[in-house]
Amino acid sequence: MAEAEVAEKVRMLDIYIMEKHYQVPEGLTIQTALEYCGYRLIRGCGCRGGSCGACATVYNFTHDPTLRYGLACQTAVELDMCVVQIPCFPTAKPIYDIKKLRPTVDQVLGIYPDLATCFGCNNCTQSCPQDIEVMDFMSAALRGDFPAVTAESFECVMCGMCAARCPQGLSPYNIAMLIRRLHGRYLLPKSKHLEEKVKEIEEGKYDAEYEKLRSTPMEELRHIYDERWIEPK
Repeated sequence: MAEAEVAEKVRMLDIYIMEKHYQVPEGLTIQTALEYCGYRLIRGCGCRGGSCGACATVYNFTHDPTLRYGLACQTAVELDMCVVQIPCFPTAKPIYDIKKLRPTVDQVLGIYPDLATCFGCNNCTQSCPQDIEVMDFMSAALRGDFPAVTAESFECVMCGMCAARCPQGLSPYNIAMLIRRLHGRYLLPKSKHLEEKVKEIEEGKYDAEYEKLRSTPMEELRHIYDERWIEPK
């Protein structure tokens, strides 16, 4: 088939990146469209699999100014899409020693006092690219329902969009992380097999195997890696 005939079968979409017009093939993600247009992604690309949240993106359309939110590696481009990637921005992330804390609301408020100022505007939920009910787990945090916070925030990829949209300057994803840590350390039953495995490591059970890997040539390591067993999906 001639190259021109192949091109005719590919639908080209008009999109706008930082207000500049481009045409890209239909079916690309925002991330691959950026690269198709010549952008070299050094930051804001991350895992490329929807797990790390580094590619948080805001977009709307030439015919619809409503802001939408997504991860660039997961969101497909659409006709007349206008794209802006969010730069890195600071959020409140206090330093704390989890060993000195207890799983109480007072402890959480001591670290994140602004949590009490949440008035339920729901901007956080509306901006979440994972469709997490962020406002719900923030309400659960204020109630001290740590299991609910853990369950409802479990799929958070820490992209920061909820913090970017919060009018009170809260960082829901950092608050949820603290509560998941408290929940895991103090409220869940201890994992016996994990404790046993840590003890084995400390006692040097795997030292010889580690040393063998360290002395293995790189080409052989690559072969071992390529041939490793992977659980079927």
